[in-house]
Amino acid sequence: MPSFTLDQVLTKSLIELQKAFQNKWNELKDLPEEELLAIHRYARISMIGASTRIENAVLTDSEINWLDTILSKDGKTTAFQTNRDKIEAKLSKDRERSIEEVAGCRAMLAIIYEQAKDMCPFTESELRGLHQELLRFYPKAKHYSGRYKTAPNSVVEIDRVSGAQRDVLKTAEAGPITDAAMASLFEWYNQALADEPWSIPIACEFVFRFLAIHPFQDGNGRLGRGLFLLTLLQCPDEHVAFVSKYLAIDRQVERHKEDYYLVLQRCSDGKYRGDPKKYKIEYFLQFMIKILRDALKDIDLYRAKYQNFRELSPAALKVFECFRDEPETRLQTSDLVEKTKLPRRTISNAIEMLLKNKFIQKYGQGRGVRYQIIF
Repeated sequence: MPSFTLDQVLTKSLIELQKAFQNKWNELKDLPEEELLAIHRYARISMIGASTRIENAVLTDSEINWLDTILSKDGKTTAFQTNRDKIEAKLSKDRERSIEEVAGCRAMLAIIYEQAKDMCPFTESELRGLHQELLRFYPKAKHYSGRYKTAPNSVVEIDRVSGAQRDVLKTAEAGPITDAAMASLFEWYNQALADEPWSIPIACEFVFRFLAIHPFQDGNGRLGRGLFLLTLLQCPDEHVAFVSKYLAIDRQVERHKEDYYLVLQRCSDGKYRGDPKKYKIEYFLQFMIKILRDALKDIDLYRAKYQNFRELSPAALKVFECFRDEPETRLQTSDLVEKTKLPRRTISNAIEMLLKNKFIQKYGQGRGVRYQIIF
């Protein structure tokens, strides 16, 4: 069912990846619910942060963790609007678009995590709904949210430092060509997911073809990466579907951002193809197999972080809360003494413990030393 050939090398890599998923499933399946929730939260925050930063948003994972805590405590669908002034006051209004992108990505991923299995077979109507969630907090998108594009667009790589843009892939023309391509893609995906024994090649082809079509005016990159997670959660293979909830896939994509765009260009030769067999999607599959292998290893880091957090002393926890409440600020020891009312020696011991377990990072030397939370 894939539009490309699975040669012996790819097949061997898929077999090894499947075993890695099975092994990780064996490690996770009997863990306490509290630990599973903590691992999932690490992965989810990392997914939101990485996916938005790939598109040049600027919020750190620690800042996103703070924002997510605020919105989760509220718990209502109106939480972002209710707390917007508080969020912008903390994270600065000059990053307004980044805040809106993070809130939208968070909302989209929440639906994917909770409803992926219910969205099978997957429909264009559900896709449009995910796009609306993604752009729900961006007022300028109101007229095109959930609607296919009406003007040309491209897959674009943006340099984070200079802001320079580079076209990676000239996408499908707006109008009938995009409409027909999307209808064909969904018909193929739903049939292939049911019939094809290898789910990950199907996920890779679905997402690559979606990105090559680029059906929406804005948000295709973030949505496409969300769709890759959705396709994994929909996999008939229970090991892949279960473990994928605990993967920070986009964390690895962000680390290999240049390779990600090079692969998209290599697969397409820089232009949309009406016939998917004219792509070289096997290169995208090779790239994503590597990404998934590395993301599986990250689960061990999240488990270790959870265990280290549980072993923090009451004083270290109290100091850590100060950092968590001010993710954008580098704090001095004197700030922590004032906030906690703990003795300076106790604060110093707590800081050493937090540094050792990589909950905070040190900046500067001597009397000017400051500390900031890391995620």
